[in-house]
Amino acid sequence: MSDCCATDGLMRLEVALSRLINDTNPVSGTETVALESSLGRVLAEQIISPINVPAHDNSAMDGYALAVKDLQSGDTLPLAGQSLAGHPYSGEIPAGQCIRIMTGASIPPGADVVIMQEQAEATEQGIRFLQKPVKSGNNIRKAGEDIPAGAQVFTPGRRIRPQDIGLLASLGIAQVKVYRKVRVAVFSTGDELKLPGEPLGPGDIYDSNRFVIKAMLKKLAVDIIDLGKIPDDKAALREAFLRADREADAVISSGGVSVGDADYTKDILDELGETGFWKLAIKPGKPFAFGQLPNSVFFGLPGNPVSATVTFQQLAAPTLRHMMNQQPEQKIELTLTTETQLRKRPGRRDFQRGRLVYHESGELQVLSTGHQGSGVLSTMSGSDCYIVLAEEDGDKQAGERVKVQLFDELLQ
Repeated sequence: MSDCCATDGLMRLEVALSRLINDTNPVSGTETVALESSLGRVLAEQIISPINVPAHDNSAMDGYALAVKDLQSGDTLPLAGQSLAGHPYSGEIPAGQCIRIMTGASIPPGADVVIMQEQAEATEQGIRFLQKPVKSGNNIRKAGEDIPAGAQVFTPGRRIRPQDIGLLASLGIAQVKVYRKVRVAVFSTGDELKLPGEPLGPGDIYDSNRFVIKAMLKKLAVDIIDLGKIPDDKAALREAFLRADREADAVISSGGVSVGDADYTKDILDELGETGFWKLAIKPGKPFAFGQLPNSVFFGLPGNPVSATVTFQQLAAPTLRHMMNQQPEQKIELTLTTETQLRKRPGRRDFQRGRLVYHESGELQVLSTGHQGSGVLSTMSGSDCYIVLAEEDGDKQAGERVKVQLFDELLQ
């Protein structure tokens, strides 16, 4: 496949992402953090189970523990005692007797089966069992059945999720070794930008890009250095680049990557570092820039809010995950019928915003969320997926099959 699309000499998405990964280095520093502080962090060590999980044979339900052989000569056994979670029965069950046992309680020596309480009843002579025969091992969870001692649980590069914290806690692990956080500097450029809460003057707009980018960065568990909004002044923009490069591993700007007279980003990038590539065969998001600074890498996101969001998710986020040492994640893609007509011109890959719906037949389908302009952020807010149309595709009619990419955790 050529590095560029057939039209306008634009770089294809796969080529751009490969370049991003190849031209960035994962961080090497590590630290040890408390388990409760590890959510979203990336493991820097292999986790080997120090214990069996469960630690001992235990009951899978409330009932009675006994030896199968003791039911062969009769259906009623005397009750010798009980075993509760955290308060096991002491010693071995006497031959020909049973004990009351609760879910999670230890199976004492002498027992090889648990009969659920619904299949037994108490009598003056003892516990009468209503179901025979029974099989040895029924309703018993064996020690190490979930995780045996010495088993590999996680490998380096795993991003820790809530359920992983629970699993690590079940192993008695109180601290984990993780890679240090990637430091990301963020700023917006443009004289027209105002902060939410400030009054708008003639020609002004609110700075939404930096807010959505920071929100997605928070889900990546990186350290964010917010440099605010930078005016369309070359000296001010150069100072922002210098500070960002001193303090961060990655620098993300929004706006200033087109070809206007006041768009100084490319000039400063070429002065301080090196431009990797500029302009992609995707829509929205054509004016995306990547480059190298002396101490960091640079992502120049487009100024239009949908373009900035799409390029961050499709390009910057996978690269940052690589820098975090995180194992690659597969995007969830489906092929579905579109309920609505989709307009497209061949030439660039199109990420149209869509929403999953169930047809009256019960089939899962997708529909467009409306106007697909790169400045219409409401279509992102009303969507849960992209309808991905290939470079060579033209219009799609309602009823045709299309590729759908579900939003990942960054946009959920």
